[in-house]
Amino acid sequence: MGEPTKAVSREQQHPSAVAASSSSSSTQNTTVPPAPRPLLPSPISNSTLLQPSIKKKHKTKVFRVFRSVLRSFPMITPTACKMPHLPGGRLDTSRTVTSGVRVSGTLFGYRKGRVSLSIQESSKTLPSFIVELAMQTNVLQKEMGSGMVRIALECEKRGDKDKTRLMDEPVWTMFCNGKKTGFSVKREAMEEDLNVMELLKAVTMGAGVLPGKSDVEGPDGEMAYMRALFERVVGSKDSETLYMLSPEGNNGPELSIFFVRI
Repeated sequence: MGEPTKAVSREQQHPSAVAASSSSSSTQNTTVPPAPRPLLPSPISNSTLLQPSIKKKHKTKVFRVFRSVLRSFPMITPTACKMPHLPGGRLDTSRTVTSGVRVSGTLFGYRKGRVSLSIQESSKTLPSFIVELAMQTNVLQKEMGSGMVRIALECEKRGDKDKTRLMDEPVWTMFCNGKKTGFSVKREAMEEDLNVMELLKAVTMGAGVLPGKSDVEGPDGEMAYMRALFERVVGSKDSETLYMLSPEGNNGPELSIFFVRI
């Protein structure tokens, strides 16, 4: 009789198949972590506001640091202070004055917070200029109730070789109706600024309040705003003026904002 046949196991017959099967089983039993959820796009990226025709220059890091330091200074309100001295008591008109250009201007801020001024080519474009004024929103509202407001933003004149544009100055000394109120600071548009401009995109002229943080802080958390068309007049490289335009027949408040290097 022949030798008995030895039983050959499946592993000995097909070792590679068993290895593949084992690997597949191991893969199936391993829990694969889910892919991370994509981050929600920020409101800035979703903004439908158009780019202004002239792009803004990026501010240097030094200006950003200087701005953050000045913002920590308290606002000062001395009892008596003269308006910044202008030649002859008014802007120098001996130089050529360019014709006015209409722009959209928005004053906005929380009632007990600082008011900001945003300038846009139109209500549908991104802000080309934002300055945080040295005045609380509710104080400016009271001044506007008087019927005439003159705001002067003053900075030091630079050397002849300096090519910094007037509206690119980072810090201004602010006067309102002859009283010095403190330092105003130019800044880049933040997410909250763009959200406000987005909400007011369809508004050409008007005033009101936006909900803001009113659900937490009550009336003080409301954001007040006033939007109007302004005529922007450039007197020289060291002086520009914004005159608020009122609808015909409207006896509303008068507002002028002067930017001066002296």
